[in-house]
Amino acid sequence: MNSEKATVQPWYTVTDEELMLMSSQNPELRFERNADGTIETMPPTGGISGNREAKAITYLMAWVESQDLGEVFGSSTGFRLANTAVKSPDAAFVAKGRLPENWDQQEDAFINLAPDFVIEIRSKNDSLAKLKAKMAEYITNGVQLGWLIDRQNQQALVYRRDGSITQYPATAILNGEDIVPGFILPLAKLL
Repeated sequence: MNSEKATVQPWYTVTDEELMLMSSQNPELRFERNADGTIETMPPTGGISGNREAKAITYLMAWVESQDLGEVFGSSTGFRLANTAVKSPDAAFVAKGRLPENWDQQEDAFINLAPDFVIEIRSKNDSLAKLKAKMAEYITNGVQLGWLIDRQNQQALVYRRDGSITQYPATAILNGEDIVPGFILPLAKLL
C-alpha cells in the first residue's frame, strides 16, 4: 500500500476576472485565491481588529507619504503573487518605481506583483498556523519584510526575505528595516 498522501487538485480554478466579480458582488466578504486554485473567504472583522488594521495602514501611510517612498494599500487590495495566488494583506507597501505601468488606471485588476512589505493582524477567529503559512508564502513569492501581529499572544513575528523569523514581545518597537527605511512603530499600538 502506498503511504504517500494523495493531493487532490480542484476541479475548477477561479480566474482573476471571476474572483474580482465575486468580490464586487459580495462587498461584505474578502476573497483570496490560493496557489492551488482554492478560494479562501474572510468574513468581516470585529471592531478591534478593524481598528488595528486602520491604525496599521494610517501609521504606514503617514510615514511612506512623508518620505515619498512608494504606495500603501489596504486589505481590499489583491496582489497576484508569482505562484498565481491572489492575497490581500491587511496593509501593504510597494516601493517607488516597482508598480506596473498604469497600475492606477486599472480599477478592476489585481496588482501583479508581491508587495515589498506586508502587515497581517490576527483577529480572534484567525488560525495562527494558517497566518504563519500565509506569511511564509509571502516571503517565498517576493515579499521582503512581513509583520504578523498576534494580538492573542501579545507578540509580533517578523518575517524577512532571508527566511529568518523573529518573535517580539508586546513591549517591542518594530521597524521597517531597509525595506521601509525609518518606519518605526511600538507594537503595543497594534495590539
